Amino acid sequence: MASTNFSVRMDSDIKKQCESLYKELGMNLTTAINVFLRQSLRVGGFPFEVRIDQPNKEAIAAMLEAERIAKDPEVKHYSDVEEALQELKR
Repeated sequence: MASTNFSVRMDSDIKKQCESLYKELGMNLTTAINVFLRQSLRVGGFPFEVRIDQPNKEAIAAMLEAERIAKDPEVKHYSDVEEALQELKR
């Protein structure tokens, strides 16, 4: 198999982030690009997601808020859903 080089212009921060991500997945950026291109040919388009499941910023903020609320003694807590629904009906 003959190989060739090609250049891609990209934001340097994006490149660093991708290098870090793909390193966690056990490959370098060149290998990741080759995987992407081969899979693209195999499926005839954009192939698949290779990612680390990670909540987005909004989800992280919501989880932190939920933890804060759960620990706040001034926030009313309910023992079950029925108790909370009764409170809503008042």
